[in-house]
Amino acid sequence: MKNLPKRGVGELAGQVGVREVIETFRRDRQWITEQHLELCRIPAPTFFEAKRAEWMLTRLRSLGCDAKIDRAGNVIAFPGTPTTGPYVAVTAHLDTVLAPRRPEEIYLEADGRLHGPGVADNGSGLVALLAIARALQKSPPMENTTASLMLVANVGEEGEGNLSGMKYLCRQSPLGSKIRSFLVLDGPSVGHITSQALASRRFEITFQGTGGHSWSDFGLGNPVHALCRTVHLFTSHLAAKPSLARTSHNFGIIEGGISVNSIPSSALAKLDLRAETQVALDEMTNLLTECVERARDVENESATQKVSAKIRDMGQRPGGQLPESAPLVTYLRDIDAHLGIRSRIECASTDANIPLSMGLPAVSIGTGGMGGGAHTPAEWYHPEGRDLGLKRVFLALALLLSE
Repeated sequence: MKNLPKRGVGELAGQVGVREVIETFRRDRQWITEQHLELCRIPAPTFFEAKRAEWMLTRLRSLGCDAKIDRAGNVIAFPGTPTTGPYVAVTAHLDTVLAPRRPEEIYLEADGRLHGPGVADNGSGLVALLAIARALQKSPPMENTTASLMLVANVGEEGEGNLSGMKYLCRQSPLGSKIRSFLVLDGPSVGHITSQALASRRFEITFQGTGGHSWSDFGLGNPVHALCRTVHLFTSHLAAKPSLARTSHNFGIIEGGISVNSIPSSALAKLDLRAETQVALDEMTNLLTECVERARDVENESATQKVSAKIRDMGQRPGGQLPESAPLVTYLRDIDAHLGIRSRIECASTDANIPLSMGLPAVSIGTGGMGGGAHTPAEWYHPEGRDLGLKRVFLALALLLSE
């Protein structure tokens, strides 16, 4: 990406093909909401996205796309006649943190608000792919494009998925080298331009012991005690380190024990560490190792049977950053000024982490509307403002395709 397109945002927005697409978003509001509801009723927790992927594949094919599912489980679709590239990839992740147990858990209220796991993150992103494909099917082609559009519904964005779908697309797929820029659609908010990738690492900590009776075997090393001490040591030391102020940590899962009167034979915790720099993330990782070892040693000082400790690396998300002067960021700034959107540059962990870590132009943006309660059973989405978000996405896409 070396030169800005010759046309500005206003001129591009007035092009017949672009106008037709944007008008289609407005006309198709009800259809988009219907697709949104049906899509989100298909459970797609991380590692189990296959049924939703098949649904997306069928829909995209019905909208005139040449579509397939790749070896990672990603749905790859090309509106219109396939080409050999280069491509601009517009992506949205298939998986959700929580999944509905029954279709009725995803429901629509009279005011248009959708409720249920995944309706905002990332039902709103996935249905935007369908809206784009449908609009392009109905509209005349854009003029003077220098690249082709690739729509991607990818797996493995959330949690322990560790961005597996995007990693495959960028690093292993034969298509990866042909993609010159990425628009990642994640959630509804149009108030951000995520151009800095927040680095993260996930770990599993396990303490093992012999276990026994709470009275007759008292004095054995207790894995739960050692684990609790680890959490206390780690959080206390982090709070005392100014160099780690712009970081986060979360012990998201803690397990251990079988009964109140049994000394546990094992205890386990899974945690997430995030930092804006790799240096800070490395410092947190080293501190975690020290705290685990210290907690083990303290527990074993007077124990008649000792506990052991193990740290397993569950995966990591690399960091990266697109300069604010980069053309892709400039495009979005110009589009937001044209549309009257007040946005900010943001650092977060998204599928954009992978291309950004490889030095490729990528941002993550929202697709319009309002939402809340992400990653909880009370998640919701309201489509008011979706038109604006889709218009923003498509104008950015049009600029990228005409570079």
